[in-house]
Amino acid sequence: MYRNLVTSLLEHERIETTEAKAKEIRGMTEKMITLGKEGSLHARRRALSFIREKDIVSKLFSDVAGRFSGRAGGYVRIIPTRRRPGDAAELVAVELIQRDVVTADASESPAEEDNAS
Repeated sequence: MYRNLVTSLLEHERIETTEAKAKEIRGMTEKMITLGKEGSLHARRRALSFIREKDIVSKLFSDVAGRFSGRAGGYVRIIPTRRRPGDAAELVAVELIQRDVVTADASESPAEEDNAS
């Protein structure tokens, strides 16, 4: 279960889960990002033994580890969100500190469109 949560966190860069599970996967995720920063073949194989999805491991080593190259640790943030209606469990959002956020194209600002006409 923890492997799946770590894989989902690295894939989506933000997931929602219970507080207890979030605290457990924080260390595992940070260890995987540290392996990605190391970048060696041995580190890749160790990450593949835990994650077991090649596309997620390649994303970890190429994209995610590069974003955290200047950071010594603390890659994961836990934010309390709500209580689950069924059993009143504390839910939290677990996300990477520096997420790859898709934004609108900044070159198409309204000021530039007025000047083009």
